[in-house]
Amino acid sequence: MAEAKNGDAVKVHYTGKLEDGTVFDSSESREPLEFTIGQGTVIPGFEQAVVGMSPGDSKTEKVPADQAFGPYREELVVEIDRGRIPEGMDPKIGKRLRLEKKDGGITEVLVTGVTESKVTLDANHPLARNDLVFDIQLLEIL
Repeated sequence: MAEAKNGDAVKVHYTGKLEDGTVFDSSESREPLEFTIGQGTVIPGFEQAVVGMSPGDSKTEKVPADQAFGPYREELVVEIDRGRIPEGMDPKIGKRLRLEKKDGGITEVLVTGVTESKVTLDANHPLARNDLVFDIQLLEIL
């Protein structure tokens, strides 16, 4: 039976969990995830977990943080003057904001602090620093 390898397009169902069992994402109630192994469209550890699987195989794989969303990086936490927040946008702790970068791209940040004059924004991925556990079922190699 064929085994998934670098360059193969694959279709999988998955459930992603934190180490304590908390589910953060699952494809079970929607269309399966399709991606090409080696293109970098999913986290590296997930891609590598699929390599060697055959259609119909299921496995549980622990993906360390450095192969997932990386470590928590303090340099991605910034404090800005409240006046730099666009008018009409009310920053509240715990709120996610989408900000336009200088290159025209969009980055999502979490408001982690608010004072009368400053707002603290955290651009780390919400799952940064976490080892992740994935239940993966390879449905087909396309």
